[in-house]
Amino acid sequence: MANTASARKRIRQTEKRTERNRARKSRVRTFLRKVELAIAGGDKNAAATAFQAAQPELQRAAGKGVFHANTVARKLSRLSARIKAIGASAQA
Repeated sequence: MANTASARKRIRQTEKRTERNRARKSRVRTFLRKVELAIAGGDKNAAATAFQAAQPELQRAAGKGVFHANTVARKLSRLSARIKAIGASAQA
């Protein structure tokens, strides 16, 4: 248990930060799920729209330190490639 005032304050700060980060992660996962569902449905326009909505959320999470920047870049790159492949597979 924390004995000093500064340690007690640190515990309070950590709890607040953890709660905020948990909410951010959940929000990002929700946006990613919408993109995944649109891709699974094969609707390229819906997937692109969902992707455009998800992109700033992911970037914001990276900026806040919730996700590593490279993780966000990797996820965006892979989702983008999958969305592009929807049109290619429909034409082929």
